[in-house]
Amino acid sequence: MRNLEERYLDRLSDLYPTIAAASTEIINLQAILNLPKGTEHFITDVHGEYEAFSHVLKNGSGSVRRKINDVFGNTLSSRDKQSLATLIYYPKDKIAQVKKTESNMEDWYKINLYRLIEVSKRAASKYTRSKVRKALPKDFAYVIEELITERSEINDKESYYNEIIMTIIRIGRAEEFIIAISSLIQRLVVDHLHIVGDIYDRGPGPHIIMDKLMSYHSLDIQWGNHDVVWMGAAAGQLACIANVIRICARYGNLDILEDGYGINLLPLATFALQVYGDDPCDCFKLKGSDNPNRAEMELNMRMHKAISIIQFKIEGQTIRRQPGFGLEERALLHRIDYEKGTITLDGKEYKLLDTNFPTIDPKNPYQLSADEEDVMERLERAFTGCEKLQEHMHFLLSKGSLYKVYNNNLLYHGCVPLNEDGTLKEVTLFSKKFKGKSLYDALERYVRKGFFAVNREDCENGKDIMWYIWLNPNSPLFGKDKMATFERYFLAEKETHTEVKNPYYQYIENEKVIASIMKEFGLDFESDDTHIINGHVPVKRKNGESPVKCNGKVMVIDGGFSKAYQRETGIAGYTLIYNSYGLLLVAHEPFESTESAIEKESDIHSESMVIRRVVQRSLVENTDVGKELKEQIADLEVLLAAYRSGELKEKL
Repeated sequence: MRNLEERYLDRLSDLYPTIAAASTEIINLQAILNLPKGTEHFITDVHGEYEAFSHVLKNGSGSVRRKINDVFGNTLSSRDKQSLATLIYYPKDKIAQVKKTESNMEDWYKINLYRLIEVSKRAASKYTRSKVRKALPKDFAYVIEELITERSEINDKESYYNEIIMTIIRIGRAEEFIIAISSLIQRLVVDHLHIVGDIYDRGPGPHIIMDKLMSYHSLDIQWGNHDVVWMGAAAGQLACIANVIRICARYGNLDILEDGYGINLLPLATFALQVYGDDPCDCFKLKGSDNPNRAEMELNMRMHKAISIIQFKIEGQTIRRQPGFGLEERALLHRIDYEKGTITLDGKEYKLLDTNFPTIDPKNPYQLSADEEDVMERLERAFTGCEKLQEHMHFLLSKGSLYKVYNNNLLYHGCVPLNEDGTLKEVTLFSKKFKGKSLYDALERYVRKGFFAVNREDCENGKDIMWYIWLNPNSPLFGKDKMATFERYFLAEKETHTEVKNPYYQYIENEKVIASIMKEFGLDFESDDTHIINGHVPVKRKNGESPVKCNGKVMVIDGGFSKAYQRETGIAGYTLIYNSYGLLLVAHEPFESTESAIEKESDIHSESMVIRRVVQRSLVENTDVGKELKEQIADLEVLLAAYRSGELKEKL
């Protein structure tokens, strides 16, 4: 039998069947290594805010504007530069607006076509022609390639290019061409996108964001706790389903489930009206909702209470079924004195704000009523049978993970669980102990088992792990001692609402601890180009907090897209750009609306902070892609040697 290397070379020879083919590919790959590294864009904590997310994606956190500045410098006014940027972000809408006031559209088309071509040339300059060609919009691929590629054999290039542009205008294709080339610029200014967690919950459009991400050219996703609870719901884990519905109800976003995913909530609505029809449900007011329809608001509040009570019951069942999760203290319904209307927590008695529990049997408080059982059975079928939801969750599985090491940066959402002394915390999962990287790896394996395991026990444990990741104190994606959902609804005393953070957050400025975390994931703290990119925790800039921690080794870049947090932070958060010149932290103001962005030509990246700037531009050879290309070159050189030594025959 032939050894592995021989079989591998034989397969490689199918792709490169001749000395010429192998040589050409080596030359091509070697040339790519010497191009500037592509721009990486880091976004986190999007929380369903589709319009703000879409705008930041379009402007590449200022990358488009920086390209415009590179090309035009002081030859264009700030006003003209901003108009051009807005045209690139929203070409169709901007053209429609200009048409209302512009008397000579032919001149306007000509001026802006020339400007767009120059910006696209600059954006394409760091890529191979082959890569640019693959990015070209199909309808105008040939024309755009002609315009952005120098043609030395044409003596009168200016006349040649002028004729192309005037023909585009004359035959009525200027608008479509502007839309196409604007899309190309957006595509080229960012080479790779990192979503560092929490696409879901709070905002109204996570399903729209997922559709957008599924068509994006190059990305990875680090799951946030809000993403994983949706994954658990899609897998049929009942506590996750209840949490997802409760959060949608709380933020007035049940439309996400009904209209976005086609999940029928009528059984829950009917049940809520029957059981809580006379209950004002004052503890279950919606958060951040401005719905003027009072009847709809009251129905949502009743549905909110109904699913919350179901959630507390199911979570109690899960806690009893999984004693190894160590959450017995979070099973609360049996701690209620239903006659007195009080609950005892940590030896102290508290009066409940709401004592109407018609579906709870005090003798068996975690048992669902027959009607609640029916509601949850229907919802489970709806979630597991929803084709669009399953498609989105499998996309998260294929493109996502709990952490990622990419170009010497460690990306994760939340925290690495630590002990009080700053050492890695050891966590037990199904009788096995894990800490640090091994904990992340074990949790991720169980998430995938929840979707794909054939063994029923592994599958069920995997589903329950998704709920564990959502709220367990030992979950790296949660990182607090408890999720005080019950207390926030039912108790007035603020001390019961407190969620104590994992010691990780106390040590985030400690170089020794951060160095140990980097070492755990295979990175060298002493290297200038290693960093931790951390999502999950909003940075309260109005309180003087900085997103840059540990002398620049840690970046906490909660995108701040969620409007619910913006009063606390005083800003819409941060994103990060890592290009061939270094690391750039971008601060964002709250996003008003798409209409405002077009009408006022307003942008939301307000300021940028250089975290690290290199003396010489970083090249592809210094990146993870470069390492892969070097491996391919080495393999091809072995293939070339095999052809030349006669070990392999060319396949002419």
